[in-house]
Amino acid sequence: MTTVEIIGLSLALLVMLAGLIGSLLPGFPGTLVVLAAAAVHRLCFGQDSASNLVLLILAALTATALAFDFLAGIFGANKFGATWREMLGAVIGGIVGLFFNLPGIILGPFFGATLFELLGDRKLKMALKAGLGATIGLLAGIIGKFAIGVVMILVFATNVILRPTG
Repeated sequence: MTTVEIIGLSLALLVMLAGLIGSLLPGFPGTLVVLAAAAVHRLCFGQDSASNLVLLILAALTATALAFDFLAGIFGANKFGATWREMLGAVIGGIVGLFFNLPGIILGPFFGATLFELLGDRKLKMALKAGLGATIGLLAGIIGKFAIGVVMILVFATNVILRPTG
């Protein structure tokens, strides 16, 4: 690897790391950032970058991560008897929670879902159950996105580093 290629790979990996960290935020498509970094690296370095097959695998993993994040939230909500109000409250609570670091990110959807369910005349016990479902779904989505992001970075880096040079 040349010095320019090492710098390019390092920059791509830094952007990917930022995407991976971003995947810890609800609704942030961190895996899309990882994919974009890989695609830009490929555009800049051509055959000295990841193969087309690896880019297709990364695209499939990105789609999987986005679907998993979405479906985990829905499953968590439905499993605990949520309504559309709970989903809306969880989203709003998650956005507000972003301003309160990690505790806000975790508790925001819970409080948002619970509050919106209470505003919809649900009993406290059912509203708390819906809030718990929103939080479990959110955490499952975050864990899934993060794990897929780690796999994406490893696949990319391994392919670039071990790729035979012409």
